[in-house]
Amino acid sequence: MRYQDVFMTDSAWPCSTSGMAATATHFARQVGTAVKEKIGRTKRAQAPWYTSLMAAASRALVERLPLVDLIVEVRDARIPLSSECELLRNNLCSSRQIIALNKVDLAGRSGSQAWTDYFRRTNCISCGVDAHNKESIKELLGLIQRQVRELRGTSHANYTATVMLIGIPNVGKSALANSLHQVGRISAAEKGKLRHATVSPEPGETKDIRSFKIGSHPNIFVLDTPSVLSPDVPDVEVLSKLILTGTIGDCLVSRKEIAEYFLAILNSSEQYKKWVKLSRDNTVGIYHGIPTGCLTFSEFEGKKKKQIPTDHTQDFQITLEVARFKSRFG
Repeated sequence: MRYQDVFMTDSAWPCSTSGMAATATHFARQVGTAVKEKIGRTKRAQAPWYTSLMAAASRALVERLPLVDLIVEVRDARIPLSSECELLRNNLCSSRQIIALNKVDLAGRSGSQAWTDYFRRTNCISCGVDAHNKESIKELLGLIQRQVRELRGTSHANYTATVMLIGIPNVGKSALANSLHQVGRISAAEKGKLRHATVSPEPGETKDIRSFKIGSHPNIFVLDTPSVLSPDVPDVEVLSKLILTGTIGDCLVSRKEIAEYFLAILNSSEQYKKWVKLSRDNTVGIYHGIPTGCLTFSEFEGKKKKQIPTDHTQDFQITLEVARFKSRFG
């Protein structure tokens, strides 16, 4: 079972920590604590996800950071704080860095916009993006092109710029690279065969640095890079979120515990509460304009079966990082 499609956002501030919100926090700590204890029992000097390949990738990225024109830090829009890349933590936000909140379709655009506004207030350039939406990719590409031109400070288009995508595992860097490459080449009327980065639901699929052309006049190349995640084990709540969103493999904890955590988050959402109210006893409420008390049970069930099935999961907006936000920023 994978958990990449859990719909979470940091934008909805809970009115209290009681009830299901407190239950979700309890399960988060339970999952995180179980993982930390398991890591502590191993004889490894570092976290199990920090492989020799990731260590080599970290060194390679640190060496190349000063050489690129622009850095695009890709984060998961559902957990914009927990998905921060520690490799860039010491680099203050500047015109050379863009924070791309990917998977905005899973987090909700209104919530991601709130975080974009927050980053703007902290002098960080950011935007929400959906790697599988052409219009969203065009917006990100336009932002990259504007920043490159501003950094170069010239009206001439006869130069080449490099943009590095960097981030923790499973935030969608390779999917973004593919989409930027496709949209950028079409916009520039480039000819030739498209290249494709390998995209996988499993973390750590990208093993080397590859370049993809995303623009002409000026020529802009984007670098898809291996994922990097700090060898230091984060606090238990951050750790549980990274597992739930697929950043860290779920082999470190039982799937039952992860499922309990997921369901606690799901049950704490306001949208879920509305659905529960509508699906209560058929003697209460209104079903598509008809008082359900006027329907027999068989009629009520028959009307439900006639409805076109719709995936409403993307309507969920669930808070995960409010406590951490308040503890870090007051």
